Amino acid sequence: MSITPGRVVRATTGLDGPIITEVAENPDGTVSVTDWSTRSFRTQQGHGLFGDDDQGHDVVPVHAPVAAAMARFGNHRIAATGTPYHDLLPAVIAQRVTAAEALAQWRVLCHTWGEPVEAGDTRLVAPPRPDVLASVPYHELHLLGIDRRRADALRSVARHGERLITGWRTDGTPHERTESLRLIPGVGQWTAAVAGWTAFGDADALEVGDFHAKNTVVHALTGRHRGTDEEMCSLLGPYAGQRQRVLQWLRMAGHRAPAHGPRRRIVSIARL
Repeated sequence: MSITPGRVVRATTGLDGPIITEVAENPDGTVSVTDWSTRSFRTQQGHGLFGDDDQGHDVVPVHAPVAAAMARFGNHRIAATGTPYHDLLPAVIAQRVTAAEALAQWRVLCHTWGEPVEAGDTRLVAPPRPDVLASVPYHELHLLGIDRRRADALRSVARHGERLITGWRTDGTPHERTESLRLIPGVGQWTAAVAGWTAFGDADALEVGDFHAKNTVVHALTGRHRGTDEEMCSLLGPYAGQRQRVLQWLRMAGHRAPAHGPRRRIVSIARL
């Protein structure tokens, strides 16, 4: 993805080749989206990336921090990329590793097996096509620092890639579509939630199993520095259907649990 003043360009993967989505501010102050593929392009004023598919919310805050965050960010609309195949890949890579490790591995994966594309003077790399990723042997992913479990999950997503690209449970609600991602081997609750929030704009895609999410919620709503997933779910119970939206409000309002102890040393399995 490339972000410059007045312009955002994102490359993703389609069955016929890369697709480039360009979001640009027009001289009259409006914003338009152009989707380019290898065969055609279309320009539109509305797009899921603007949050135009967000149905809004009826949240009634029962905690003061939520009320304060909602007052500032309650009109923030949830964007949806509509690309579950693309969004599942970095979510799988991020399983049980730090954000820095995940970003580095995702970048190398795309540059190694993805497809380079150009949008004017912007050069990007689209994620690997499903057939390409499904054929990558484990030992090559190991050299990126990706362990066997995540490698198997990546290739499992790739084997379902065609359905994910052409339309995954288009008849369901965003949350139903998120939950259906868990049918793919290697995609658990956390991975489905991360991808569902991004791809479908699922306002209830709560990150159960995330190291930081539970601590953010517990600290914001109780003042304690650490919490559990069970406590997070209980505290967010009054916001059922909008729990991830509420969590994002808290994050945007600056709530974050204090860090404790030194950072752990990162040792890549690629060295083993």
